[in-house]
Amino acid sequence: MSRAISKPFAEPVSEAVIPYPLRWKGKVCALVGLVGLLLAVIIFATTLGSVHIPFRTCFQVLLSQLPFLHIVPSCPEIFGITLNLENLEMIILDIRLPRIFLAGLVGAALAVAGATYQGIFRNPLADPYLLGVASGAGLGATIAFLIPFTFSWMRFGAIPLFAFIGGMGAVAVVYSVARVGKTLPATTLILAGVALGAFLSSITSYLMTICGEELHGIVFWLLGGLSLTKWAEVWTVLPCVTAGVIVIWLHARPLNVMQLDEEQAQQLGINVEKVKLILLGAATLITSAAVCFTGLIAFVGIIVPHAVRLIWGPDHRFLLPLSTLVGGIFLILADTLAHTLLPPTEIPVGVITAFCGAPFFLYLLRRRKGLAFF
Repeated sequence: MSRAISKPFAEPVSEAVIPYPLRWKGKVCALVGLVGLLLAVIIFATTLGSVHIPFRTCFQVLLSQLPFLHIVPSCPEIFGITLNLENLEMIILDIRLPRIFLAGLVGAALAVAGATYQGIFRNPLADPYLLGVASGAGLGATIAFLIPFTFSWMRFGAIPLFAFIGGMGAVAVVYSVARVGKTLPATTLILAGVALGAFLSSITSYLMTICGEELHGIVFWLLGGLSLTKWAEVWTVLPCVTAGVIVIWLHARPLNVMQLDEEQAQQLGINVEKVKLILLGAATLITSAAVCFTGLIAFVGIIVPHAVRLIWGPDHRFLLPLSTLVGGIFLILADTLAHTLLPPTEIPVGVITAFCGAPFFLYLLRRRKGLAFF
């Protein structure tokens, strides 16, 4: 009994008296509701920008892209000038929609990765950058800013390529240092990630002091942003994030069992080391793919899993899908606020996520402070 009370992801007290079928039904309804909310947020975000487009017009333009539907959108007047259909579709489909989709993918990836790291390490402070992804990607991007020649691969510039390589390489080094035989001690892994992260961040800081006129671009990238996003970035990030998220979802039940104790999970038939390796690999992949185009967007991987856990409970079978949807919604709204709050200046989206996320999380903690969720 004492072990059940002390487990790190104990189920909220308020759910203890609710029959399991009702809890399950409520969480399924939450999933359906969040899918609808995500679609509404996507359409809402397409209406906002330097040119305001009515909600109805955006909805018509999006519906007109579906097969077997013949819808002619109504063209609104902007500053007394009626937009033609070609310009309207270019603004919505080629400028705003790629940015919105990439924001949703990145938010979902960071939220799922954060929930995965918190589950593996049973640590409420774990985030997607715990094992050095942020410091490795930051160093890679900084080097790309400073190289004296242009470099591209498959239409992508040096910055996302170097950032992806840096993030994956940093985690590979941490993994090789922390691995002991066939086991992967969690404490050693975290300490190795912290140590390597500090080392790589110091190199990045030194390069920033000697970079000269490139400093502004480096700082803006490190704070995160989604400006000038194209469909090519979306199609590159989509398969990586989709594959990684599906792999993590499929391991939700073993992740639940591992919350008791690794020894108990082993006795119950869970290959703990194999599950940890798969989950760490998938979470690292989606985090590296997310940050290589958008920079280091802070706080999403901590705030979203915590908020979902506080509202809907710690069961990873629902926590992971719900975090995926909430993460996408959260970052789409944050990015929309970032480029519409002080036009024509664009605020780094990482600043918005931290500024909006921290008070909301403190509010949730205040409302649910009597419940044990870690």
